[in-house]
Amino acid sequence: MILHRHEKVLLKELAKGKAGIEEIGMNADSARRAAFWLQEKGFAKVSEKESKTFVRSEECKKYLKGGFPEVNILKKDGAEVASLSAEERIGLIWAKKNGWITIEGGKIKVAGVPSGIYPLIEAAENPAKASKEELEILLRRKLVREEVGKEFVVELTERGKKEAAKIGEIKEEIGELTEDIIVSGAWKGAEFRPYTLAPTKDVPLGKVHPMTKMVRKVKRVFRDMGFEEMEGKMVESAFWNFDALFQPQDHPARELADTFYLEGEEKLPEDEEFEVEGKAKLPEKSLVERVKKSHEKGWKYQWDPKEAKKRILRTHTTVLSAQYLHKLKGNEAKKYFAVGRVFRNEATDFKHLAEFHQVEGIVAWEGATFRDLLGLLKEFYMRFGFEKIRFRPSYFPYTEPSVEVEVFFEERKEWMELGGAGVFRPEMTKPLCDVYPVLAWGLSLERPMMLMEGLKDIRTFYKNDLDWLKSPSVNR
Repeated sequence: MILHRHEKVLLKELAKGKAGIEEIGMNADSARRAAFWLQEKGFAKVSEKESKTFVRSEECKKYLKGGFPEVNILKKDGAEVASLSAEERIGLIWAKKNGWITIEGGKIKVAGVPSGIYPLIEAAENPAKASKEELEILLRRKLVREEVGKEFVVELTERGKKEAAKIGEIKEEIGELTEDIIVSGAWKGAEFRPYTLAPTKDVPLGKVHPMTKMVRKVKRVFRDMGFEEMEGKMVESAFWNFDALFQPQDHPARELADTFYLEGEEKLPEDEEFEVEGKAKLPEKSLVERVKKSHEKGWKYQWDPKEAKKRILRTHTTVLSAQYLHKLKGNEAKKYFAVGRVFRNEATDFKHLAEFHQVEGIVAWEGATFRDLLGLLKEFYMRFGFEKIRFRPSYFPYTEPSVEVEVFFEERKEWMELGGAGVFRPEMTKPLCDVYPVLAWGLSLERPMMLMEGLKDIRTFYKNDLDWLKSPSVNR
């Protein structure tokens, strides 16, 4: 069997007893690719380990250097509460909660001083050894944040061990014979990368990819129903992707484990400049203030503009719905749709992709009702040939009430979930456009297509498998 040079190197390293890709002296990306190639050939097994670490915030580092506010407030014995700074007020709250002080006549009175080192200081210095209660306090005060790391572990199979034993000295291989290699004579005595030649057939005519067909069909159905298409960029600010959708800033979906973050940040209106080297500016300050107010009133926390400035790869096309709702003029009724790529920071397997398509549809009209939503959804799916449609109550972050849409697939004689829908929450739409209700729904393209095509692996759409692309089911 022909092996790539990277596969040979990895086999020999694994035969020495190394398991973690990080331990092997190879480029990490090359090692991962080689590991999965070996797994497909039955020479190795690839698994994933998860590890959790706690990272101190800048505020925590400041406290460790200059003292925790609750400890420093003990120096304010007899001081007026009204004269305290914002940070000192934080210390006042925690010192009072710890039973160190009381407040009499609007003044601070020290009731007791903590003996020894304040436990929270030791917990902040080494979060890994902190107690459960201390860790909860540190997380709640945003003094530390939890980060989840992943490590790929590769193990040789018995077949792989036998193959590794056959490998001798590994030399550099020439994969492409260039003019420079010929002229310099570097080809003499060199090893060339082998290629497998297979019998060829007549070259078939090119065909439209099934995913492209599906996208075109979805767009055509929406336009036939009187919808306008929404378009936007894939790199967005956290403000539009999360904050404008009334998603709290401590929501798990914002973590690195779920979202791809990019270096740099967008400019908020309170900054000196709006533009960020060709990237669209964030909205006017009045909208930012309305969104901030909605978060602080609804979620009861202090909204942080730093979180909103972060740049990400959009995690859903709902970001376009928020932007187009903000463009509405007065109480005009509008129907919009979008079909676009979105990104999630998750491991790729037979039913998950890090990059996939999402379909979005919204109706902004003050006279809209929940019954209108169900009627639109029924009409939409009937145009795809589904005659039996049913709705089930559900929950989604931005909508209330919410439903899941299921259709009966005759070929498989079973009900399939194709999408979710609901009415956008007023906490989201009021700051954006002061319109309520706004009907909304969305679905993935790949998963319904898997069911319709009878596929078991979502990656089939992107493997360029010619046998599948030529199959009658794809070209019907």
